[in-house]
Amino acid sequence: MPGFDDEDTRTISLYPNARPDPDVVPFRRNGDDEPRAPFIAQPYVWTDPTSIPLRDWLYGRLLVRRFLTVTIAPGGVGKSSLIAAEALAIVSGRDLLGVLPARRMRVWLWNLEDPQEETVRKVQAAAKNYRLSTNDVGGRLFVNSGRDHALVIAREHRNGTVILRPVVDNLVQQIKEHAIDVLVVDPFVSCHEVFENNNSAIDMVAKEWSRVAELGSCAIHLVHHTRKAPAGTEVTAESSRGAKALTDAGRVARALNQMTEEEGTKAGVENHRLYFRAFNDKANLAPPVAASDWFKLASVSLDNGPDGGDSVGVVVRWEWPDPLSGVTGADFDKVARVIRAGVWRKDVRAVSWVGKAVAQALGLDIEVPPEKAKVVALLKIWLSAGSLVTVERVDEQRRPREFIEVAEDPK
Repeated sequence: MPGFDDEDTRTISLYPNARPDPDVVPFRRNGDDEPRAPFIAQPYVWTDPTSIPLRDWLYGRLLVRRFLTVTIAPGGVGKSSLIAAEALAIVSGRDLLGVLPARRMRVWLWNLEDPQEETVRKVQAAAKNYRLSTNDVGGRLFVNSGRDHALVIAREHRNGTVILRPVVDNLVQQIKEHAIDVLVVDPFVSCHEVFENNNSAIDMVAKEWSRVAELGSCAIHLVHHTRKAPAGTEVTAESSRGAKALTDAGRVARALNQMTEEEGTKAGVENHRLYFRAFNDKANLAPPVAASDWFKLASVSLDNGPDGGDSVGVVVRWEWPDPLSGVTGADFDKVARVIRAGVWRKDVRAVSWVGKAVAQALGLDIEVPPEKAKVVALLKIWLSAGSLVTVERVDEQRRPREFIEVAEDPK
């Protein structure tokens, strides 16, 4: 296509028939005044698979160099605290949250909502919790605030969506100058001024972030809000606020979900709102992850005033309780003896609920939520394994009921 200029079309690409506005300077990727030469079809060159470079994963299967990652989360879950802890893990090269970074790297954290001192609180609280020193950071962490300087790379103009090329060029120059490995932008909605439900406009913005990742040879991590939904709704990549083009453009899309009250009961925790889980909902470049990673918000005092000063939430890794932890075959034998000695109902509401037999045998207290949750989980496992069986017979009032018995050994 002779005369085709991809940069001019980027300036007014949503309105290809519109006349250029004299107030808008066309932004060109290469900074030249002349259109680029026409493109040509690139013949494929057969390549020995063993010579292809490995993907440069920087942090687990979340961040990869030259690609875009999106984290989707509702408000109040703890995403900014998670981002701060992950940034410290990457710059220190330490396994703080269950992921060992590839090496010590440089992170640029740009929070577009909070003032600078709030991000400092989160970073220093996490550093205090994980006993990190200034030597662990070593000048590899960069932090900016949108309160001090906006980071807007695109906006709507009368002639369409415009990429603000001077802003992007300055951003790429800073990434190169400071050898940034990971740039985190939190939240995505504050880095542009386009209609967020317009797929074409958001696609242009997302593709520009991918271009920054390519030119800066870094990983770009965009933190994005969810759309409004009823409490307890499962957050996935489809839950992201605005146009779907953002998560479509991202190579990795991670979703954060706060622990539900039901999950809290099963886990036996007192305050389920302090817990959340993360899972990769779009693992284009890695196998899908079957299990979620669980985290907890711990409170850390900064000691910057009376009574400990500011208390800041710090994200720590948390493991879903394993009901079989510490339980042996001998323990099941104890449970089996108690069950055989009585008549036990399956219904948790029954006076003779079989869970009481398990608690009695193992020295647990079903009035304590975590211990009751362990009893319920053990029963589920033993029933699934066939060690315990459900039988139906009548109770004292001749009504059919479900009872739990120990499975007989095969003859």
